[in-house]
Amino acid sequence: MEVGSSSESVEKPEMEKGRPKPGSRLPNIGPFVPRTDHNPKELKSWAKKTGFKSSFSGETTTTSVSERELHDSLLFDLEKGIDEPGGGTSPKIEIDPILGRTRENRGIDIEPVSKKNGSDSVLGLERVGNQKKRIGIEHVGELKEDERSIGSNGDASWKDVSANTQTEEPKKEGNKDEQAVQIDGFPEDYEFEDRGPRRPSEMRCGLRENPGVVPLMYYGLQHYLSLTGSLIFIPLILVPAMGGTDKDTATVISTMLLVSGITTILHSYFGTRLPLVQGSSFVYLAPALVILNSHEFRNLTENKFKHIMKELQGAIIVGSVFQSILGYSGLMSLLLRTINPVVVAPTVAAVGLAFFSYGFPQAGSCVEISIPQILLVLVFTLYLRGVSIYGHRIFRVYAVPLSVSMVWIYAFFLTTGGAYNYQGCSPSIPSSNILSDSCRDHADTMKHCRTDVSSAWRTANWVRVPYPFQWGIPTFHFRTSLIMIIVSLVASVDSVGIYHSASLLINGSPPTRGIVSRGLGLEGLCSALAGLWGTGTGSTTLTENMHTIEITKVASRRAVELGAVFLILFSFFGKVGALLASIPQALAAAVLCFMWALMVALGLSNLQYSQTRSFRNITIVGVSLFFSLSIPAYFQQYQTEASFILPSYFVPYAAASNGPIRTGSKQFDFAINGLLSMSMVIAFFVAYLLDNTVPGSKQERGVYIWSSSEDLLNNPSLVADYSLPRKVARCFNWAKCVGA
Repeated sequence: MEVGSSSESVEKPEMEKGRPKPGSRLPNIGPFVPRTDHNPKELKSWAKKTGFKSSFSGETTTTSVSERELHDSLLFDLEKGIDEPGGGTSPKIEIDPILGRTRENRGIDIEPVSKKNGSDSVLGLERVGNQKKRIGIEHVGELKEDERSIGSNGDASWKDVSANTQTEEPKKEGNKDEQAVQIDGFPEDYEFEDRGPRRPSEMRCGLRENPGVVPLMYYGLQHYLSLTGSLIFIPLILVPAMGGTDKDTATVISTMLLVSGITTILHSYFGTRLPLVQGSSFVYLAPALVILNSHEFRNLTENKFKHIMKELQGAIIVGSVFQSILGYSGLMSLLLRTINPVVVAPTVAAVGLAFFSYGFPQAGSCVEISIPQILLVLVFTLYLRGVSIYGHRIFRVYAVPLSVSMVWIYAFFLTTGGAYNYQGCSPSIPSSNILSDSCRDHADTMKHCRTDVSSAWRTANWVRVPYPFQWGIPTFHFRTSLIMIIVSLVASVDSVGIYHSASLLINGSPPTRGIVSRGLGLEGLCSALAGLWGTGTGSTTLTENMHTIEITKVASRRAVELGAVFLILFSFFGKVGALLASIPQALAAAVLCFMWALMVALGLSNLQYSQTRSFRNITIVGVSLFFSLSIPAYFQQYQTEASFILPSYFVPYAAASNGPIRTGSKQFDFAINGLLSMSMVIAFFVAYLLDNTVPGSKQERGVYIWSSSEDLLNNPSLVADYSLPRKVARCFNWAKCVGA
């Protein structure tokens, strides 16, 4: 075999790179003797072992590893480096035929690197020169645009990568995109190019794309219709429990639509700039139920709704101030180092599990409506999710609004057909039926099943603009403020998981810690707006955003902003809120059963970034979820009085007044008993304590890998995705801690 000049030019730097140290002894290699009786099968096996690919057209021969073989070998080596850092089977030792030195035969020279005394300890490649290339647990989101290629199926696939000891001929200038990428990273003088708005192949519309006014209107309305369950169903639970009228329910729904539209636009421009809808989260529903079921408000008869609403407003404002300080001061950037998927997963899952005592017990009050609703939404989301009509999977995208509309019409026919007409009972005022012995058994059925019970449509105004302090001046107390401060911290943990997952799904690159802090700081300001307007709950990033983006395949920032404008316009028409307030309570409870179950699933999906087979991780998650249900049950044992006064589904939220914690300060006792009776708080503190004290590698824990400031400098497309508008950024040049 003759060796040409082209191969010499390639082998020379490789020999210099692998030149042995002085004094080392090279093995004696005899002269090459051609064989006359060679076997073609031996050459084939040699080519298969070494990866050699012959070329019969006179083109340059390259030695590369196929994408699938590289992916499999990477997974093998990464898992070996994680699970058995110091053990496992010993690698085979071979003699390099060119350099004459021994090397380990591991396929691809990738070794897990971990700095013991640094915060950047991640799984990655060895340092080459002054550069270091990392391959994190979520390698799709960590690789830059030029380091990976997106396949037609939406999965990130590795480009051809050559081993360090193999040689490669330079390709022609005009075929740059097909060049093999070296494992040891890009050269120091490599420049990244801004290729404009990036869109993963599975997305219909990318983050910065503008498909036109009509598609944007369609995508925006589609986005918010898929989030209907999270946007409007909280007031259907909260306002009646607070003693509010049907008109109050309609007003609160209109207020939520307005605040959600305003805060979504603010977050799109001044937060993380990801297309994430802001709204009243279920995270704030549990503390609101704890506050309204306290002794002080339990026995109120006059203006009960306004007194409770003003108390909630004051507590939300205090909690929002704490969250803003946590974000804009940069403290959240430090806290992010200790918040990982093993903490986020049980915390978010516990939010949905906290309402198991309310879900079906409330839906079961009218099974002829709730059972069809639950079955229909499951059929749409699971069995018909692949059905496409004119290219649109309407059953998967519009599962909740479609099922609610169909069951609502079905309930209307039941009502008009006389299914709930009882002799001597008035359908318009079910509360008066308690006075009649013949109607006492049917009062609850008529209240939860009939579609004409609500008076919201008759009493609501056609046009009404929600305004701040519409319920009165907020009241501030230490006990409720302390509860909301801790709850705002839990809401921040929920948002951290959403930011990370959504960023990887949308553009493949997570934001920096400073940008995450900026988004959480703005969420605090948005919660303050919710407290001023009086929605009853704080504002945060909705957990269902991840599900919506995944099923709609739309990640356009402008589409979300345009949809937010429609929400603001709808909030000005009082009849819109009145129509939504007329949904039967059993129907609303059935939808919430699905929404809370979906939240549990979305929370546990964060474990995909960690090692789910790790005994450490599954133990932490299991212990956190168990005690998040068991400890609140312990506090409920002290509610003997509340069990006779409150409905059974509200008893778990009444432990704050009579809990076992008694320090002598009623304000402090109420706050601690209330916090320890909430599942999400217990899950967060247990998971946070265990995950940060139990030994485990960063790969095992699935530590979130956020982008660095250097990544933003090297990739202008990331700057366009996450940076503030230019005029705003000039005012925040000093605020490096918020990624401005």
